Amino acid sequence: MSLLEARRNIGDMLGAAGTGNALELRGVTRMFGALAALTDVTLSVKSGERRAVLGSNGAGKTTLFNCVTGDFLPTSGTIRLFGEDVTKFPPYERIRRGLRRTYQISLLFNGLSVLDNVYLACRGVSRGRYSLIRPRRNDALMQSAFELIEAVHLGEVAETKVAELSYGQQRQLEIALALAGAPRFILFDEPAAGLSPTERSELVQILTSLPRHIGYIIIEHDMDVALRVADSVSMMHNGRIFKEGLPSEIENDPEVQQLYLGGGHG
Repeated sequence: MSLLEARRNIGDMLGAAGTGNALELRGVTRMFGALAALTDVTLSVKSGERRAVLGSNGAGKTTLFNCVTGDFLPTSGTIRLFGEDVTKFPPYERIRRGLRRTYQISLLFNGLSVLDNVYLACRGVSRGRYSLIRPRRNDALMQSAFELIEAVHLGEVAETKVAELSYGQQRQLEIALALAGAPRFILFDEPAAGLSPTERSELVQILTSLPRHIGYIIIEHDMDVALRVADSVSMMHNGRIFKEGLPSEIENDPEVQQLYLGGGHG
């Protein structure tokens, strides 16, 4: 049994047991001087749920992510991760509890291969991360890296340097890095930005084929991508969540079309 298959089996057992909410925000506000980037945001995402957070530029989506990851501490309110209050936790403590994130701007080692990048990500969240022993090809973390590379459709370029990849392949690699170390919840920050229609279709395939126990929030300007990979949607405007619902409900909502789509969605 492969590591990914084992993770899927563990995820199925967790889902069957019922694990409550993966992420809870209660009254989260974030001030930058006199500017309120987030105002009284309350949000609950169940374990294994895939949530899209949509909104125009300046709606507060990235600030929301920064508060969840611990890059920004909220001015007020609480953040709970799998039932634990992590409001004041630094980012590395949230990572230890299974939180991962991708960024709008690629953060990759361009001079290393795809395999080296993914292996380092796996190594970085393992107990042996400070070991100086060079890994063998049958090393468990190396095998995990190979499986993650296959999961994001990069098997044919595993030995290729990142600098030689297309932009779309680099975004796929970022997803592999986020999957390192058996994450429980992932924040995807505009993964479809700058992708071609073909690359966006492949992105949808990758996200929808992730093990079901891995929940995530995706913030995305491409509404077509977001609605295809999400179970539910939260709409943000001026630092607040003003509407939530199923993808079909949000897509056909007149207020959403007027505010986010400029009156129509083709």
